[in-house]
Amino acid sequence: MARTAIERLAEAIGYPDRIPDGALAVTLRVDDAEVLASVTGDRLVLSQRLTDDAGKLPTLAGYAAGRMLREEAVLTYGDGAAFLWQDASADAGGQELVRLFESFMDSCDWWRDRVAERRDEGAAAGMPLAEMMIRP
Repeated sequence: MARTAIERLAEAIGYPDRIPDGALAVTLRVDDAEVLASVTGDRLVLSQRLTDDAGKLPTLAGYAAGRMLREEAVLTYGDGAAFLWQDASADAGGQELVRLFESFMDSCDWWRDRVAERRDEGAAAGMPLAEMMIRP
């Protein structure tokens, strides 16, 4: 049986835990955080929950436009939480899977730092969203 994209990702990054044979969705523990890896159609999708605090969304959304120019990860909101996700072809080779994982984890670090800053500053600090948005 052919290995799934998740099994190949785990092997490419040297993930220490066993991935179930044929897995199409698993939660990877990385740097004290959880990364959901799932195969959807012909795409391998990595995602991480950033925060369940809807009050942080306006500030996070204000960062999103600028981050789209720097990274391939995308900020989204669903199920009452802000998530970051990034995808690649499920047929990607080992090097491409490593690049996907590394760039996604770098993006997660940046976004988690922004969530932590907002927690430290409190809800009243920062610029109003209207002043931070980049408008077309």
